[in-house]
Amino acid sequence: PDNFINMGIAEQNMVGTAAGLASEGYRVVVEAQSCFLSMRSFEQARQYAGYMKFPIVFVGINAGMSLEYMGNTHFSIEDLGLMRNIPGITIFSPCDAGEATKAFEAALSLEGPSYIRLMGSMGARTVYTDDFQFEVCKVVKLRDGDDVQILATGNMVSEALDASEKLKEHGISAAVIDVHTIKPLDVDCISKSTKLIVTVEEHTLVSGLGAAVASHIACAAERYPRLLQIGINDSYGPVGEYNYMLEMAGLNSDSIVKQVIHNLN
Repeated sequence: PDNFINMGIAEQNMVGTAAGLASEGYRVVVEAQSCFLSMRSFEQARQYAGYMKFPIVFVGINAGMSLEYMGNTHFSIEDLGLMRNIPGITIFSPCDAGEATKAFEAALSLEGPSYIRLMGSMGARTVYTDDFQFEVCKVVKLRDGDDVQILATGNMVSEALDASEKLKEHGISAAVIDVHTIKPLDVDCISKSTKLIVTVEEHTLVSGLGAAVASHIACAAERYPRLLQIGINDSYGPVGEYNYMLEMAGLNSDSIVKQVIHNLN
């Protein structure tokens, strides 16, 4: 508690103060709602952490649409795209509390800046019930499958697992991959043998996980299967309860199943 400073609602000033402490050799963690940490403080994060190569750990809470009725001003659906633009930064998007702990421990050991995207609310689902090996830039395969490969991140990992189970009923075998590190991306995990690659994220399709995978596929010499990107379209969606917004955005397991079947056909 002696090393905790409450900066108030002043995220830009918080990052500047963190940079000053980092310049004196302190390991600094900054925490705020991800929408304000990534958007309001982007210039400070870019200049004071990225450009100076300070090992500041940015922890953005309430990412995605988890703040429900606070609305689009508080939704954080562009943060991955923004933070990916900072050279040398490592970006984590854990799928549950246990993985968030491992991501935090990994971030503290890095030599450069990092951003941890924390999602969900009270009662968020647990994916990992047993201990597992966590490596920066190394995905975790949660389920094998021959027809479809689903690359999911954050809260969408649990939805992808549900979708994989439901796809079995349609005779479709779907692998599920937990992509907990968005940058650098584990491109070696991307399937070359399935009929379809699917990315699922609670983030705008313009600049998140799907865009990163698409960029690699487009530039690669190898041939890859078709890519289906599932995420938030380039628009402002309705405001309401969390599960309702996921359904409207096509991000619950039933919607994922329908989109996969449609694209396979």
